[in-house]
Amino acid sequence: MEEYYLICEDSLEGIFTGIYNAYLKKKPLEQIHLCLGEDENYRLFAVYEPCPPDKAKAAKVARTVIREFGNEAYMSICRALASGEGDKGEAVYRTVIAGLSMRNRKQVMGNLQNPYVHRVFELARFTANEAHFHVEFLRFRELENGILYAPVGPKNNLITFIVPHFADRLPLENFVIHDRVRNIFALHPARSDWYLVYGDENLRQGNFAFSEGEKKYRELFTHFFHTIPIEERKNKGLQRNMLPLRYRDYMTEFQGE
Repeated sequence: MEEYYLICEDSLEGIFTGIYNAYLKKKPLEQIHLCLGEDENYRLFAVYEPCPPDKAKAAKVARTVIREFGNEAYMSICRALASGEGDKGEAVYRTVIAGLSMRNRKQVMGNLQNPYVHRVFELARFTANEAHFHVEFLRFRELENGILYAPVGPKNNLITFIVPHFADRLPLENFVIHDRVRNIFALHPARSDWYLVYGDENLRQGNFAFSEGEKKYRELFTHFFHTIPIEERKNKGLQRNMLPLRYRDYMTEFQGE
């Protein structure tokens, strides 16, 4: 039996386009698979086809998912697609197939006995948990020009899940959240909507010199953080549980450790 592999871009738009094209093929869906980028080991008796992202096709799949499965399931799928795991495209594709075959399609994410639905649930939960951590641990720093700048280094591509939180709470501030891993900038002009800038090397190499006030408060806050704990009650294991080490590189109070 010949297998078909659609090579998709690692993005929501790319994977939704792959799902759309899979249904266009008019072949048994179990013979069609989605993969992200070129497969390292090509399989025998398999056909590999590039699947460039298409906004119109992706929008149609998004509308279908929202209409048939509901907004909550759609958000779970979006969170799963923000994951850094390589099997997310296939898991979401198979979840959509499973959901469309159900009588009560709104309950698709409750069908956890299906391994692909369960995988989407796992990926979505991990992304949501990491986004929650970043909302808590993100630290803004004031630059010389008055802009608030916050670097992050998430495992998953979750910047679109954390920016709305700060845009809602800091509507009068000019701020930038920078995903250093993917070189994505979320820019929020004061009293305006935020937007994303991808891969801008000029921004990456921009002047991120901190203001004098920022330097003083940073020194005060760091000193306060390291002097207030009671030495006898320190529990580093519990602290690592509540605040994983990988977040500390971007937190003011741990700079210089």
